[in-house]
Order: sequence, then structure tokens, then C-alpha cells
Amino acid sequence: MISRFLPSRLRRLLGVKVTTRPPSYLLLDQPGSLGPLLAALERVNEVSLDTEADNMYHYKTRVCLLQFLVDGETFLVDVLAPGLKLEPLWKVLAKKHLIMHGSDFDMRLLYDLCRFTPHSLFDTMLAAQLLGRQRIGLASLLEQHFAVAVDKSGQKANWSQRPITPKLLNYAALDVWHLPALRDILTRELKKLGRLDWLEQQCRAQIAAGLEGFAPATENDWRIGRTERLRGPGLCVLHAVWHWREAQAARLDTPPFKVCGNTLLQRIADAAEAGDSDATILAQVHLGRRHERIFPSLAAAVREGLARDPRTLPRRPGRDPNHLSLSQAEVDFQERIRTDRDRVAGRLKIEGTLIANRGQLARIARSPEDVGTILLPWQADLLRREPALKVRL
Repeated sequence: MISRFLPSRLRRLLGVKVTTRPPSYLLLDQPGSLGPLLAALERVNEVSLDTEADNMYHYKTRVCLLQFLVDGETFLVDVLAPGLKLEPLWKVLAKKHLIMHGSDFDMRLLYDLCRFTPHSLFDTMLAAQLLGRQRIGLASLLEQHFAVAVDKSGQKANWSQRPITPKLLNYAALDVWHLPALRDILTRELKKLGRLDWLEQQCRAQIAAGLEGFAPATENDWRIGRTERLRGPGLCVLHAVWHWREAQAARLDTPPFKVCGNTLLQRIADAAEAGDSDATILAQVHLGRRHERIFPSLAAAVREGLARDPRTLPRRPGRDPNHLSLSQAEVDFQERIRTDRDRVAGRLKIEGTLIANRGQLARIARSPEDVGTILLPWQADLLRREPALKVRL
């Protein structure tokens, strides 16, 4: 018990892990209960924010809980509470600087929910990446810097169940409790390395990406895996069983992967392409006891696919000009850029994909003069100094 009262630095030196006492919080789940949070937000310029969603348990993802740390006070907002009007909250929050961890998914969720647009952002996960940390999860960073052992069970919890258990509420409150102190630590390290501007650029890009929301559904979403290998019955059966899975997931209000995985759909399609009969195909299917009752509808989908004319399927979308095959000269140039990128990343002790990912390398190889629009300024500046681009620009 004595270890709990040791300073965090000493606890780390001694190898002591402790579970932090959950911070006190105010749960806002009644109509008109946002007053204390709104008043607190009006007094500050920045706020720590996190969200909890139900994407592991329902067909359509919903924001279930919002966690705020405002000037030392923790507020938990039950987004699913009936009668709780959130419009005033979004209006005030849009003026604040946010501290978040791994904000990409949260940003897209909030944009889809209410078109929320943040003013500015400090993402502690992006900061950890730019410092070359190997472990960038929030639990790992809290353990490293504060000797806090976080119960990770909340990561897979069903946040749409009501009432939310005290254990989960404690978990949610802890998610934002250390963010300001973690931000301060990472800021000092970034400043020492001259990378604060890099983070600002990354965070602005993160906000812009979040405003795109999640990709809308298209008529070709069923083309999972390497569908180019399928020509006739395999394509038709894949189309039929993919849509069968979507319909079942919507009916059961569960994520599609909980009906069956992509591997099973691809195995069914491959068997159909090989000329197997519907009976032979279905004999290989094992959905488990939980979904035995939906097997007849899957069988009907397989038979429907086998009877379909492939020419009636949605046409494959045209090739994106950014994904056209490179010429051999461009492939060679891409490899030289990659070599430069990896050398720079090694010198900086960060992941190479932080400077440019595979798709960006291909676009630069095709149009090196556009490097300044393909990459962020800090990324482009690093590559422009290296031999491959230096010669071409």
C-alpha cells in the first residue's frame, strides 16, 4: 500500500505498478443536466475529450458516452440518455482546444453524429509517434509515465448497455484524467527535438480527415479480398452472400463480422468459382450454434448467386488515376525515394510511413513536382533534401 503514495518517477524506478484511484466525476444523463459542464467550458480555453462507442455490438455505430476533463473536473455525458439535448454542448465545444488520444475515429464519429468541427487539437498518440515511441496506446503511455496500470476490459465493453456500470464509468473517467499531464510531457520532448511544428501539421491534417466522416457505402463494397481472381459463378455467389450477411446483420442489429467473417465468404466464393454444387459448398459452412437458424437463408443466397448471370452484377469501378500501374522507370524512382525515406526515418528514429506511406510514394514517383501537395510541409521538406528528389526537382 505504501507504493501508492510514492512519486510517479520513483515508482517507475522501482518497477512498481499501481492502479490509480478513479477520479471523481459527474455523470450527466438527465434532461437539462448539462449546465455544470457548459459553465465549466465557458471558463477555459482547452478541454480533454474522449468518446466511447458501440461499434463492436451493433450494426450502426453510435456514440454512447463523452468524457471531459475541464480544469480538473471530470464530466461523463450519456449521449444515449433520452431527452438530453446536446446542441448547446457542440456550440461551446467547437471554440475550444482539444486534448485527445488517437482522435481519428472519434473525430469521424462526432462529424457523422452532428457535423462537429473542432477548433484545434493536440493528439497525444500522434505526438508519441513523432517521438518514435514503440508503444503508443494510451494504457502503455500511462504505464510508462505515471506507473498506472489501466484495466483494459473497457476497450471491448458494450457501451450501449444501460445502466453503465460503475466499473466502466471509472474506466471512462480515467481515459481523460492524465491527458493534460501527458500532453505536457510529450510537448517538452517534441520541443527538445524541434518537432512541435510537425505535430501541429499532423493535428490539422487529422481534423481535416475527420471532417470527411466515414466512407459512404457504395454498390461495390461487396468486392472483398482479391475479387479479380473470380470471373463467373464465384463473383455472383460472393455478391449474394455478402448482401445476405449485411441483411442479417441489420436484422440482428449486430456487426457483420459477428454474423460471419470475410474468410468464410471468400471460401464460399472460391468453391463456387471452382464449379462446386450448392450442396458441396454448403457442406463446408459452419456458422456455429448461435447462427444455425440463419443457415437456410444463407443456402438460399448461395443458390441465388449460382443462378445469376455475372453480366448483371454492378460494374467494377474505374481505376483511380492515383492507383494506375507505374512504369518501370517510375517503379525504380519510387524505390530510390523509399530508400531515402527509410534512411531519414532511421536517423530520426521514427516509422518511415510517418514521412510517406506506400500510396504517397507511388504518387510522388509519378509526379515528383507535386510532393508539396501530396505530403505535409514537414514531410516534403525532409524528402526534398535527399538525393532522389533533389535531383528531380
